[in-house]
Amino acid sequence: MSDRRADLIREIVDVSRRLSAKGLVAATDGNVTARLGNGNFLSTRTALNKALTTANDIVEVNAMGEPVSSPLKPSSELGMHLFIYQERTDIGAVVHAHPPYATAFAVAGLGLDGCVFPEVIVGLGAIPLAEYATPSTPEVAASLAPFVKSATAILLKNHGVVTYGRDLNEAYDKMEKVEHAAHILLLARILGGEEKLTAEQLNKLKAVSLAAYGKQVPEGNACLPADPARAREVEAPSNADLLSAIRHMIRS
Repeated sequence: MSDRRADLIREIVDVSRRLSAKGLVAATDGNVTARLGNGNFLSTRTALNKALTTANDIVEVNAMGEPVSSPLKPSSELGMHLFIYQERTDIGAVVHAHPPYATAFAVAGLGLDGCVFPEVIVGLGAIPLAEYATPSTPEVAASLAPFVKSATAILLKNHGVVTYGRDLNEAYDKMEKVEHAAHILLLARILGGEEKLTAEQLNKLKAVSLAAYGKQVPEGNACLPADPARAREVEAPSNADLLSAIRHMIRS
């Protein structure tokens, strides 16, 4: 086994366990893949509890998704991963998970496309919502097609989230960032609603990002700034309103 292949297997095992430890997947949910230098890919096997992932659970497949010298079956969502690799030759790893807060937005039919968090704006841009597609079918690739070349994090309607990056750590970090953003956004809406950055604030952020970090804000996947015509002051709920909401959540 080459050193690079062995390293990737160890990284897939690590990412799989981190997904479980962070509560981003449950039981056998989710899947992780990485691109090999020989044109093949490594994938977690099907029906695998990510908390229990070992090196023996990683399957090498060819570009058609067929196992290479292994009796194990790769993830049933492999087609989605292969489509991303096909469309994005710059991508080295793909992570699919069901993080609760981000998936809640996907189930509600809501994308995370507003200009709210500077770190998300710079690191990811908008996080679009792909139309519902039956999992493990070619419908999934079709639903990703409008976004795959511009975004690197996509919500899957009524399904979950897929993120991808140059390597496994980058793909995983994006999954954490999506979930964290969704969690904060939900809390903000409980408190009366988020305030998007204005176009002026966004332009200033772009300039700072480029000057300080040499990083350009994604233009092909730009977030939506505040609409001046709809600007309003967010009225925070009273303490009594918050206590009432908390009591309701506890009772339910």
